[in-house]
Amino acid sequence: MKRKGISTSEDGDILANIHQMDWLDVGAGTHFKVLRLCETTGQWALYVHMAPGARFQAHRHEGNGQFFVTKGELIYDAGRATPGTYGFEPIFATHLDAHCEQETEMLFMGEGAVTYLHEDGSVDYVFNVQTLRDALESTVNS
Repeated sequence: MKRKGISTSEDGDILANIHQMDWLDVGAGTHFKVLRLCETTGQWALYVHMAPGARFQAHRHEGNGQFFVTKGELIYDAGRATPGTYGFEPIFATHLDAHCEQETEMLFMGEGAVTYLHEDGSVDYVFNVQTLRDALESTVNS
């Protein structure tokens, strides 16, 4: 699927310009720009925008996650990440609270799935490369 703001070479190089890409509204004040999806490895890269008060529900990383905050502040179980902060989230890391109080933006790179949980700890849904691909395809086809 060809997407605005992304170019690829025959060798597999990818250039993604966030200033040319559309936002994918994922609800609750959060938007993504999907920079890369790899169905072979399960890796994905996002540029994330969170409006003041946006919050991720409790979740468990089924693979490693890495982020770099470029604007605002991400507040979560491990602490506060301000602009210039790099974070690493190991496999099976569980976060009960992740939110922002001000407009926040970050690069996020994930491997594998993230399982989102209900308040009682049961599984609500699983987020992965396929979830992102399906969301992108539904916006292209709508």
